Amino acid sequence: MTTFLRYSLWGLACLVAVCMTSPAQAQGIKVKQAELARIEGTWLLNANFGIELPPGLENALKKGVTLHFSVQFELTRSRWYWFDEKAVNALRQVRLSHQPLISQYRITAGGLALNASSLTEALRIAGTIGGWSVIEVSAIDSDKNYEAGLRMTLDLSKLPKPFQVDALNSRDWSLSGEWLRFPFNASMTTVMGRK
Repeated sequence: MTTFLRYSLWGLACLVAVCMTSPAQAQGIKVKQAELARIEGTWLLNANFGIELPPGLENALKKGVTLHFSVQFELTRSRWYWFDEKAVNALRQVRLSHQPLISQYRITAGGLALNASSLTEALRIAGTIGGWSVIEVSAIDSDKNYEAGLRMTLDLSKLPKPFQVDALNSRDWSLSGEWLRFPFNASMTTVMGRK
């Protein structure tokens, strides 16, 4: 086999591998941006997540399975002599369901419920966090530097039992987000974090 043909076949194999893996990499949950703003005695979190559902989850949602997402926020301070200090650890649940009879999606988060007519709109609403009180000023030291962390994941434990088995055996059911970490200091009035 000639060198040219060998490199051509290798290049074609790489191209096929990239084409086969790209859609899977596009699916998941990504933090687009996050902002902490100080309002009187508390810090409020505003964030936007991009959510891409794998086909299996999208089909299950359209057939009536409710998806539960967990939004996790933590504030840590590193210590050279011991484990990192966890100053704040907050959790928020977001539920996404489809009502086939009226062809609408319902998003429930923090006691607020909204409807959407399309999946794209529903995922945009589910991925928007606004005015979530995550840090009390009295709980942290304004002279110290912290690291804020934020992520959203699909809570597989809240799926119906048959779907939990599928979730363990199939990538098409797993949906998790990576942590977005950014520095935080309480002496500031606004702190931004971006991927």
